[in-house]
Amino acid sequence: MFAAPGEAINGKSVREIADRWKAQIDQPFLPRDVNRFDTSLIPVLLTQDIRFRGSLGQTKNGHFEFAEYVNFIRRTDFTNEIEEFISEGDKAFARLTYRGTHRGKLFGIAATGRRIEYAGAALFSFRGAKIAEVWVLGDIYGLISQLRSAAGEDPGR
Repeated sequence: MFAAPGEAINGKSVREIADRWKAQIDQPFLPRDVNRFDTSLIPVLLTQDIRFRGSLGQTKNGHFEFAEYVNFIRRTDFTNEIEEFISEGDKAFARLTYRGTHRGKLFGIAATGRRIEYAGAALFSFRGAKIAEVWVLGDIYGLISQLRSAAGEDPGR
């Protein structure tokens, strides 16, 4: 059951839950431990039927598939920083900055070893005190332009 703005869930408003959640995180998907990629936190933070849609085209459903995604990201130095966080009703929005090193082929562009940074946003839906859905959108054009530039290609092609 989703809550209307101001409605309480387990004695707490969605705003209180989102604010508490925001206060304990550095990253949008998991608490500070995301940099350790601690998959044991998945059942603590996410509903069993979590639905995730990433900006690079991934879709994951449930704890097992989301853990696969986390394990994939674990092999990189990918991080994301919350620039802005807004919550209302059973939804929360985060404006993000993604950072990492281009170490593997991405969008057909061979690894350059260069640091990349691009903007993104994530929309979260809560059910109770857990995240039920995450929809992520990254500035893919900006990312591809950086990758092309780092590879010595025309970034605007």
